[in-house]
Amino acid sequence: MPYNPEIHHRRSIRLKGYDYSQAGWYFITICTRNYLQLFGKIENRAMIANDAGRMVEQQWLGLVERFENMQTA
Repeated sequence: MPYNPEIHHRRSIRLKGYDYSQAGWYFITICTRNYLQLFGKIENRAMIANDAGRMVEQQWLGLVERFENMQTA
């Protein structure tokens, strides 16, 4: 179903007036349905990635090759 502003009342969570193209730290949170651990598990406060988690990590680290002004931490 395409986006219809009459039906879908989405509210932006972006800070008004903030320039998101400027340098800074940005945090990304991925939520899964029913909090399923789709990307691995946490053991001793460390992330143990499964195949899907390693794929996501590979894509994340590859972003610096696609976007010249980006760095990953």
